[in-house]
Amino acid sequence: MIDLHYWPTPNGKKVTILLEEAEIPYRIVPCSIGQGDQFTDAFLKISPNNRMPAMVDTEPADGGEPFALFESGAIMLYLAEKAGRFYPQTLRERHEINQWVIWQMANQGPKSGECGHFRRLGDDQGDQSYAVRRFTDEVNRLYGVLDNQLWNQRYVTGDDYTIADMICYPWTVGWERQGQQLDDFPYFKRWFEELSARPGVERGMAAGADLSVDRSSLTPEEINRLRKMLYNQRARPAPEGGLL
Repeated sequence: MIDLHYWPTPNGKKVTILLEEAEIPYRIVPCSIGQGDQFTDAFLKISPNNRMPAMVDTEPADGGEPFALFESGAIMLYLAEKAGRFYPQTLRERHEINQWVIWQMANQGPKSGECGHFRRLGDDQGDQSYAVRRFTDEVNRLYGVLDNQLWNQRYVTGDDYTIADMICYPWTVGWERQGQQLDDFPYFKRWFEELSARPGVERGMAAGADLSVDRSSLTPEEINRLRKMLYNQRARPAPEGGLL
């Protein structure tokens, strides 16, 4: 059984798509990032970067103690290997997929996240026009990367549907909020529409839909408290008495 510490964001949905597609039994352990669950001591034991998703495999293949992982890309590599699906193990196929998993983690996810952050900011945060233009253009470039990758092949790494497709998809669902137009990327659009119609993708994207928090019910004081906690984070001091 996989215990998935999760909130319904694109990074979380990458993993639920794979769990659904591979039919791996799992339990959702809610991690309300808007309320600060990711900063608790219990969560930091399995995710030292205080970010979700994180997972605990209660029945790892080596028969040992429960095994914890953080970072969505690492989790997907682990789960696909565990299931023996969507991650071919021949040298060329494996590394072709690996590079696109890393591309998503290093490029598509972070840049899309920054794009969404700056496009959501209100006027009370000052002039954000440069940041909005910078990250909207960069996300546009990344859609172009996918469009070119998909112009003559069905999926990101070739003829077969793999975790490279699953990890990229959730960050593209918000294309309109990212200031993009699907018709600008016809090969990507064909891929996007095919994945959107897959039952496993639909189930993975719907996982945890009941976990959302109604921010309209929060007081201004509570919103300010959460904003201070979530934004402009700095280093968490390490405990004293360690190895020096």
